[in-house]
Amino acid sequence: MTKATWEKVFEYASMPVHGTLSRKLRKGLKIQINEGKVYEQATLFLGEEFLRVTEKSGKESVNTYYGWEKLVCVRTIGETEE
Repeated sequence: MTKATWEKVFEYASMPVHGTLSRKLRKGLKIQINEGKVYEQATLFLGEEFLRVTEKSGKESVNTYYGWEKLVCVRTIGETEE
């Protein structure tokens, strides 16, 4: 997949943070990147060269970086409506 395609996936799963270039995951939605950790309540930054995922852990902010060319799969996880 191309960077543009991955950007569309992340745009679907998130919404812009006012006044920044970052995006927050939509309420009730989680993502999993490359079959790794499941992120919830994370903030995404879609950079030219990389994707940055920021999580808050207590008093710390944890950033994880992914190169666009290294993305293999992205899973979105959300509740179903019955």
